[in-house]
Amino acid sequence: MSNTAHSLSAGTRENRHYSVLVVGGGQAGLSISYYLKQAGVDHLVVEKNTLTHTWRNQRWDAFCLVTPNWQCALPGYPYRGDDPHGFMKKDEIIAYLDGFIAMVDAPVIERTQVKRVKRQDDGTFAVATSQGDYTADQVVVASGGYHTPIVPRMAERLPAQVVQLQSSEYRNPQALPDGAVLVVGSGQSGAQIAEDLHLAGRKVVLAVGEAPRCARFYRGRDVVDWLADMKYYDMPVEKHPLREGVRDNTNHYVTGRDGGRDIDLRKFAAEGMELYGRLDDLRDGRLHFAPNLTANLDDADDTYNRINASIDGFIEKNGIDAPPGGVYEPLWQPPHERTTLELAGSGITSIIWCIGFTPDFSWIDAPVFNGRGYPAHTRGITPVEGLYFIGLPWLHTWGSGRFSGIARDADYVTQAILESLRERTPSCDTVAA
Repeated sequence: MSNTAHSLSAGTRENRHYSVLVVGGGQAGLSISYYLKQAGVDHLVVEKNTLTHTWRNQRWDAFCLVTPNWQCALPGYPYRGDDPHGFMKKDEIIAYLDGFIAMVDAPVIERTQVKRVKRQDDGTFAVATSQGDYTADQVVVASGGYHTPIVPRMAERLPAQVVQLQSSEYRNPQALPDGAVLVVGSGQSGAQIAEDLHLAGRKVVLAVGEAPRCARFYRGRDVVDWLADMKYYDMPVEKHPLREGVRDNTNHYVTGRDGGRDIDLRKFAAEGMELYGRLDDLRDGRLHFAPNLTANLDDADDTYNRINASIDGFIEKNGIDAPPGGVYEPLWQPPHERTTLELAGSGITSIIWCIGFTPDFSWIDAPVFNGRGYPAHTRGITPVEGLYFIGLPWLHTWGSGRFSGIARDADYVTQAILESLRERTPSCDTVAA
């Protein structure tokens, strides 16, 4: 149990009803608690594992932020270090979160799984947990959207001697058996894990997906700094060209490692990394890949150049003095599309699945989900009165699931909670703890 949280004992607590019950003790749930405490609202944060568990236990050893430190802006707790344009490493991120946990001092019960949430006839919510039952006037779901790792059924047919890990289980190259490593997926995790292995001198086979990429630095500044000035991070989802479809987009791959740099898969290929297209199947001892490596690399580069071109336009429009720009030219081209690889002769002894997660909100009994299990909401407010979500990708803006935008979302959801509580108790300005 976290020694910096206001931890509570489920077995001895008499109070089983709260004005607000928050499910999830990551940065989203803690941000809600910060604002609820400021407003004097009694509440409880229920965490399945321990506070900020994912950051501590589902990141590899060399993990670092891919956005600059200045974007770490949790409510009441902005980054205060001496390297705002650097990228915190794993231990620094944990230290930052520990400071936030101590400041918030949330009323929390850890190692407690919420098994069911259901709105009752009287408008309150019944909340069943592994530590007993609760009721609440309102519920905030802050458990994120990355719950169930995606591993294809073909994994069941792989030889038992091939070690299989999901990206959240990977720690470092030394923890894997000797031999080549197949990394499946080239989003942020896949590209960075492939780089981690490559830099360690491991033979890497990378199944490249459709993830886009972006530059780390362009025309004298971090691309994130340019996009911030261009107000991209303030764009609400309803004004994005893809509208809600942007929530399904794969994140651009780039890294903050060693002070930040591009991730160029073509450069890795020129240095010996084996690139293939999307992994489709395993049949007769052979891995089968889609013939789309060239297209995937070209599409990623097109996005890279398109973002840079938008920065060029911003610089020109505003008369900004900046170093000259340019267009990325491919360093390497696939000589041909390779669509099969004999597993036994490849030297592959381990596979890391980096193809994402699916949400699992099956424990919420409420008519707010679409056919893909994603909740309908407007800035986290659902059609079911008293039920809210926070911390989801593009809940409102690009930063909604990140350190940079969670404060704005948490404040907005908290104001909706307070308004609802005022309607329930019109004679009171707030609900005292």
